[in-house]
Amino acid sequence: MIYVCIPSFDEGPTVGLVLWKIRKVFEEFPREYQILVMDDGSTDQTSALLEPYAKVLPLTVVRHPSRKGYASSVDELLNLALERTDRPRRDSAILMHADFSHGPEFLPDFVRRLESGADLVVGEATLAGEPSRSHRLVRRWAPMLLRRAVRVSGVQDTVSGFVAFRLQTLKNALRGPGATRLVAEGWATNAELIGRAAQHARRIETVSVVERHDLRQRDSRVDPWQTARRIWRAGGSIRITPGRPAEESTG
Repeated sequence: MIYVCIPSFDEGPTVGLVLWKIRKVFEEFPREYQILVMDDGSTDQTSALLEPYAKVLPLTVVRHPSRKGYASSVDELLNLALERTDRPRRDSAILMHADFSHGPEFLPDFVRRLESGADLVVGEATLAGEPSRSHRLVRRWAPMLLRRAVRVSGVQDTVSGFVAFRLQTLKNALRGPGATRLVAEGWATNAELIGRAAQHARRIETVSVVERHDLRQRDSRVDPWQTARRIWRAGGSIRITPGRPAEESTG
């Protein structure tokens, strides 16, 4: 089973289109899948727009009555996938966004690498669609801003939000000895999650993806310099507990 996990806040204009595109991808690339969406206290029509999709897709929507933030949404979605699986060494979760910055057409690339034995697959992005120069700079320098809190051999884009996990690896990262809830926020959430999972992954791979910034139907919420400050602060608070590779772990 592939659990496609999508955190969403006020993405009503695009989230339904993303779900439909995911369906089309898996029609052409047949795999057993479920879509898990977190509606994080949206104030637009996200809730109403998602209702008809639940009737025709393998879709579960979880709703926060008020916004809790990206880290909480990601944590809950991934733990929901862990609760549902009965085959964590085989099943996987793929985290992606609801605003079309992450193209569903790249999902088969992640799945193929998981099926070939990878435990963690990180989408390394080429930015497209005219993001600002400051946005590009912060994204490029984010690993350095983290002050070496997250270092994963072979992975350059450690703040990528387009990531796939073997569920056993994710279980060890989120529920193993010493594990806590994700503490960082925003891009740093992704880095913390990748760093934790990498400690339990025997095999880590990357895939090249295009991150689009011209398809969302709203202005970007990323304030580059505020994001840079948040990442810098997160570099002092993220703690990655060393673990064992997934195949060697118990449970």
